[in-house]
Amino acid sequence: MANILVTGANGFVGKYLCDSLTRAGHGVTKLTSTSGNIVDPQTWEHLPVVEVVIHLAAKTFVPDSWKNPALFQEVNVQGTFKALEYCRQNNAKLIYISSYLYGNPISLPTNEHAPVFTPNPYALSKKIAEEYCEFYSSAYGVNTVILRPFNIYGFGQSPSFLIPEIIQQALHNNAIQVKDLEPKRDYLFIDDFIDAIIQSIELNRFEMMNLGSGESFSVGELIAMVQHILGTNLPVISSNEHRKAEIMNTIADITKASAVLHWKPKISMEEGLRKIIQLTTNQS
Repeated sequence: MANILVTGANGFVGKYLCDSLTRAGHGVTKLTSTSGNIVDPQTWEHLPVVEVVIHLAAKTFVPDSWKNPALFQEVNVQGTFKALEYCRQNNAKLIYISSYLYGNPISLPTNEHAPVFTPNPYALSKKIAEEYCEFYSSAYGVNTVILRPFNIYGFGQSPSFLIPEIIQQALHNNAIQVKDLEPKRDYLFIDDFIDAIIQSIELNRFEMMNLGSGESFSVGELIAMVQHILGTNLPVISSNEHRKAEIMNTIADITKASAVLHWKPKISMEEGLRKIIQLTTNQS
């Protein structure tokens, strides 16, 4: 068992992760937005010494990155730099949670050797942070694992994200309205993502891996699946608005993660949606 620091511990992923780590018997130190600012050196100076840092804390909502790119650079890049400095000084391992960074991919499914493309300030900030991770690994020997999850979903995710928005509309509205039915994404259920992070704790070398389900679903397909689960037949209205630099399809090649982590996702898209809907209706 290890002593582990989790940044962003009060976020969507952080809450699930901390609960799972605690159940597994690890010691967990939580760094949250209320307990410290990750870009402030004093925050890191007052933390206990741990063996592993799992760095989740980040600005993640892509539309906001266009409005305030400086904030994304500060939090995502400088925050990661501070985490790496902490690891260097305390001989700790870093598990860095990055993002999908392949733009509109040349081929599907997409593996880790595909060209990186950063079509928005959020993706750019994550890529620069990755470069810091690679540098600290090679130059200072900081044991670092970079995980590139494609799209994570699960109960408790912010309602500004697509899947909770669709479910809420299907439960409470007379129609389901979206901007675009066509974009397809590779969605990974939160429980499977947490399993991959925990498996990464055992690695003692630099690795960078894609995480996903290995299949993709369009917005229209997600709506149809939600309505099938709920037994509804609401009209679907699309305003046919395409996001700036929209990516039309993503599918993760998870061959490397499966081999290195001995990990494969267990929850299908429909099963994941059923879990969210059940928990949502039980809560209301």
